[in-house]
Amino acid sequence: MLVQQKADVILSSDAVFTGLTDQPHPAAIAIIDNKIAAIGSKEDIKSFIGEHTQIHQYGDQLIMPGFHDFHLHIMMGGLALNSVNLFKARSEEETVQMVADYARKNPDDPWIIGFKWDAGRWDNNGLPSRSSLDQVISDRPILLFSLDSHYSWVNSKALEIANITRDTGDPSYGYIEKDIHGEPTGILVEKATELVADHAFDLSRTDKRNLLRHFLRHAASYGVTSVNNMYGANSKLDDFNIMKEFEENGELTARIHLFPVLDGNLEQAKQLRKHYASDKLRVSGLKQFIDGVVSNSTAYMIEPYSDDPTKCASPAFPPETIKEWVAAADKEGFSVRFHAIGDAAIRLALDAYEGAQKANGVRDSRHSIEHIEVIHPDDIPRFHKLGVMASMQPGLLANTERNLYVSRIGEQRSKKAFALHSLQEAGAKLALSTDFPIDPLNPMHQIHKAVTRIDSSGTNAWNAEERITLSDALKAYTHGSAYGTFREHELGTLEVGKLADIVVLDRNLFEVPEEEILKTEAILTVADGKVVFDKSKHAQEV
Repeated sequence: MLVQQKADVILSSDAVFTGLTDQPHPAAIAIIDNKIAAIGSKEDIKSFIGEHTQIHQYGDQLIMPGFHDFHLHIMMGGLALNSVNLFKARSEEETVQMVADYARKNPDDPWIIGFKWDAGRWDNNGLPSRSSLDQVISDRPILLFSLDSHYSWVNSKALEIANITRDTGDPSYGYIEKDIHGEPTGILVEKATELVADHAFDLSRTDKRNLLRHFLRHAASYGVTSVNNMYGANSKLDDFNIMKEFEENGELTARIHLFPVLDGNLEQAKQLRKHYASDKLRVSGLKQFIDGVVSNSTAYMIEPYSDDPTKCASPAFPPETIKEWVAAADKEGFSVRFHAIGDAAIRLALDAYEGAQKANGVRDSRHSIEHIEVIHPDDIPRFHKLGVMASMQPGLLANTERNLYVSRIGEQRSKKAFALHSLQEAGAKLALSTDFPIDPLNPMHQIHKAVTRIDSSGTNAWNAEERITLSDALKAYTHGSAYGTFREHELGTLEVGKLADIVVLDRNLFEVPEEEILKTEAILTVADGKVVFDKSKHAQEV
């Protein structure tokens, strides 16, 4: 006679959202080792209770699959958590004062690093200069990333360290802004930022371990159990070996899917894929940029910008190069992800994926386009036709100052800004994420904006017809992301046999007003069958 193996953990609630239906229902979940052993009524699960079983009962609080952030930047996010956040500043002067206050409180930091300043929200909307920073700090370098991190603001000391002068030429993509006298203003656009970041990001392994540790704690506190770490414009911060070290030491409390650079060097990519191939840490594809962002007019557009009829911007690489890279990577079985925000960039990405299908044959590639902020209506059905994932961050529509955004692209194009519902309706598979540190790691920000479309005003809906349902938003943040990383058979829903990555929220999202979504918090996070965050214990420790 077989003896029933006892559960390590049992979770139960009157509101369990498995992701297999559109509504939660009462259930209990038994976890053995790192997998879901059973799901049923409390009576059904009784036989799994043993002497050492941890039992957690949650009334009407929502139990659901752990969140899988489909697009973020781990080490950059860890750095942002330890830097000055400038989002609330409403003028250049206020921003400078916040930087000065931070520098005074952190006298030993060799670099003063900040994130999320947004001139579009300032009183005069004008770009700042190095001189205002120089007036408060001249002996330490300053590197301040804009809200979207596609341009930066630095002081003279940072320019000096990077050896940027009036004679320094622009990089292959982006530029060093200069004044009428030819002197650098302190604004560095796109790849020009790397000239300074290469120095600012020259961190020790100890520093990088601390960034990763801080990020993992942060992720667990929000119920994020899987993440996709995307290649960024500067990859100097990333250290996959440290992530491997954490895995070997049992410190990796979230699954990490790596997406290193797509640059034509497939031998290196294949070596990385071979070396990082575990349940917790694996290379899942390759990523590259096609364009920039709308805010600084580097998003690649089919028609000229509405506020500058001479400008459409250009792709970061020649279109033929992009298509060649994709065809070659696709042939080697890689899933490719492209940052593409403007309608021309999105079209080029789709063309590249279509070209790969013609060259290599149709396969289950699950290529993806990231952000998809401004799309031409003709390209919406191509996602389903080509099997391309739509990777989106609805929270960014609220970060963006709407009036400035619309002034750049015009009313007509803005009707298809962040077109979640249109893409979903046309059959595209959605996956949601934060692009952290561009947006906070808290999934509730994305869920709230996906179902409300509340814009930068905090009260008005932007393209309300592009809302998606709460159920669809949660599925896109769990099963959609699992599908995009070829892991839907083991992640993304609560089913017997799947890996036990689970979050418990402090309220039932399906029973509260939409505005309460933003107040919702994770109270328990289970990753790989282990409790990695318990709010009650965390509160006691604090």
